[in-house]
Amino acid sequence: MLEIRDAEIVVFDVLGTLVDEPGGLRAEIRAVAGPPVAGEPGGPAADELLALWQAHVEAEQGRMARGERPYADSDAVDREAAELVAGRAGVTDPAAVDRLATATRRLPAWPDSAAGLDRIARHFPVAGLSNASAPALLRLAAHAGLRWHQALSGAAVRAYKPAPEVYRLAAEAAACPPERVLMVAAHAWDLRAARENGLRTAYVPRPAGDPPAATDAFDWHFDGLDGLVTALTGE
Repeated sequence: MLEIRDAEIVVFDVLGTLVDEPGGLRAEIRAVAGPPVAGEPGGPAADELLALWQAHVEAEQGRMARGERPYADSDAVDREAAELVAGRAGVTDPAAVDRLATATRRLPAWPDSAAGLDRIARHFPVAGLSNASAPALLRLAAHAGLRWHQALSGAAVRAYKPAPEVYRLAAEAAACPPERVLMVAAHAWDLRAARENGLRTAYVPRPAGDPPAATDAFDWHFDGLDGLVTALTGE
């Protein structure tokens, strides 16, 4: 069995694993929608608007996976979600809707993400592997202070995880066998698909993640990013 340090590249899920996607979206929604989301009578709650956003993104990615809709990248789907949320919240200012449509470019990193990536990147090639578009990943990395050597977007293969071709991007980027790719994520669904496509898998919990089921057999589990860093680097 290969050891964790036998990896040739360490690939991280981004949304939810390295950055707080729901928390960041909720903050952006509050900023745009104004006082009603703070609980004033007659206005939708921030969590209701966040759920509307998330449900739209999930539904549309599912429709694309089933061939019911042509591929559209995350920028287009986020724009649709922003317009839905703005409509529900009664926001009509075009500038406010434009700001909300780019909310995923300004998500905050989890407290250990930037330092953890930096430490790993001194020893291994590091990549982000995400459903977010390439422009969104570029701006998100700059905003959140994330250091990686390459950002891999499913847009390159016109697909969203858990489509197999997205995971193949990682092995192709490093020109190595899939079993030499270590995929790190806080979402069990993501790691299941990575494992099915031959990648090694490491689960790191996050507050908004998808915990493993009793039947999941991921290669490694860590309590946090520090544990992963130590296992990889010995630091």
